[in-house]
Amino acid sequence: MWGLNKMKNKEDKIIVFGGKKIRRIWHNDEWWFSVVDIVEVLTDSVDSKDYWYRLKKRELESTGIELSTFCRQLKLESLDGKKYLTDCANTKSIFRIIQSVPSKKAEPFKRWLAKIGYERIQEIENPELAHDRAKEYYNKKGYPKSWIEKRIRGIAIRQELTDEWKNRGIEENRDFAILTNEIAKATFGLSIKEHKEIKDLDTKFENQNLRDHMTDLELIFSMLGEASTTEIAKSKNVLGFEENKGVAKEGGEIAGKARKNLEMKTGRKIVSERSFFGKPIKKKKGIKIISK
Repeated sequence: MWGLNKMKNKEDKIIVFGGKKIRRIWHNDEWWFSVVDIVEVLTDSVDSKDYWYRLKKRELESTGIELSTFCRQLKLESLDGKKYLTDCANTKSIFRIIQSVPSKKAEPFKRWLAKIGYERIQEIENPELAHDRAKEYYNKKGYPKSWIEKRIRGIAIRQELTDEWKNRGIEENRDFAILTNEIAKATFGLSIKEHKEIKDLDTKFENQNLRDHMTDLELIFSMLGEASTTEIAKSKNVLGFEENKGVAKEGGEIAGKARKNLEMKTGRKIVSERSFFGKPIKKKKGIKIISK
């Protein structure tokens, strides 16, 4: 039986069917899936790009239907870490494309895809369901209940911040990443990349979400930095990237001052080599925990 399994990362950009990864992107208020990834899943083709090319050609010759009209070119990350324009289709269009693919996996895949779409509709109508599913995921991974509550609260605070950024003219994913890094640097005295290195995480592997490896206190100060940024942005009514970048630094500095004060009182650094369970993580040579 084909399992229904999601690989969690910061944007749920990868899901898994039958042990194979499918890239997707949230676009125009719905999920768009990589067609070549789906073709690979359904056909086990060693060259899914070539199969997709031949499938479009065959369909056009036999029925006069151009399958590319069901697609939209969107940028998805490739194995080399770079993003390329890729044929993507929403759930409705994927169902049509599947009709042209002779595969025994088509029916279970349709049911699986329908379930994903239905879950998203449920979450839009009732956001608490998304939180409940996240709690269930972290619980199955063995995270402590107290940590899970902080992590879920952090997700909500993060969502409020990104919504605020969107309302203030921030649209590009790259800009979101830069602003987030500004908050992190001001909060912890470290960039996100440096923080990941301390946790011994692969900085190029997006599925290794830094926050899923933070301790309770690291999560708390992350929340403080992002919540402060949201409130300052509202009070100053800033617009555009540069103004929001300045506010991101200000919000992070509020959390950074609180962090330094606690470190001074306790004599311990907040940024830890330890994971969420308190288990030490192997420290990479040359990486030092500093307090700026």
